[in-house]
Amino acid sequence: MKKHATTPYIFESLTDLHRMLGLPKPLHPLISLVENNDNKLDSSQLPQSFVYNFYKISYKKNLTGRLKYGQGHYDFDEGGMFFKGPNQLSGNGENNDDHSGFTMLFHPDFLMAYPLAKKIKEYGFFSYSVDEALHLSDKERETIVSIFKIIDNELQNRIDDFSQDVIISQIETLLNFSNRFYKRQFITRKAINNSLLQKLEAFLETYFNSEEIRRKGIPTVQFLAENLKISPNYLSDMLRSLTGQSAQQHIHEKLIEKAKEKISATNLTISEIAYELGFEHPSSFNKLFKSKTNMSPSEFRQSFN
Repeated sequence: MKKHATTPYIFESLTDLHRMLGLPKPLHPLISLVENNDNKLDSSQLPQSFVYNFYKISYKKNLTGRLKYGQGHYDFDEGGMFFKGPNQLSGNGENNDDHSGFTMLFHPDFLMAYPLAKKIKEYGFFSYSVDEALHLSDKERETIVSIFKIIDNELQNRIDDFSQDVIISQIETLLNFSNRFYKRQFITRKAINNSLLQKLEAFLETYFNSEEIRRKGIPTVQFLAENLKISPNYLSDMLRSLTGQSAQQHIHEKLIEKAKEKISATNLTISEIAYELGFEHPSSFNKLFKSKTNMSPSEFRQSFN
């Protein structure tokens, strides 16, 4: 029976999710891998909104037009990958009708006592939105599928003292390849990402010249991402690939550029400039300016005299 709830349904265990999807009980309580080739998985049984308490990595053989990426352009037609971290809100509407491929689920406790338990938080794509999928070339697909098959073989045939070591090493390999392929995707989509960068620059220029900055303060990465309709982590990773800076660094860079303009071309006091740029306290402005220029705002102004 399809669930309807005003609050998200929380999947506490892999067994709970398998049961709702009509799948066999997972072979391991903390990790499962489902290969679906017949496309008969019935996701309609999922709640309208839900939260996993585990990581989810999916590879879909086909990406239909209903699952867009960025501005709606596709790099390849050989399938793609989606990543979801624990405790992130999901919705049944995120699923399209094509479920062919692999889905791996693993609880954070499966990584406990392994270095990957800490390192996995560095992979930003676990916080990308559903329309920021990793699109794979044919060669990349072969690599990803081969890793899934090794993990599946371990789960099906070799649950022993070494299984967890082998599986975790394969998960890390999978994540490292995914990281590499995302970097490739940023390069192959450079024209589109440059267009996104231009929109970001235009938005910041307008924002810094408006009264809005006094009311709302310095723009956050979350605020910019929402206005550009992309996820914060994707924005930072995209900017790093294009400029070598994170989104936060990019905001500060533009803020300092605007501050230099006001210091050198107006008679406003340093405190007035700080307030105009969204700082609650001039001391915070002075500290940031000096950290970026090795001069205080006053010293920078004096250099023009």
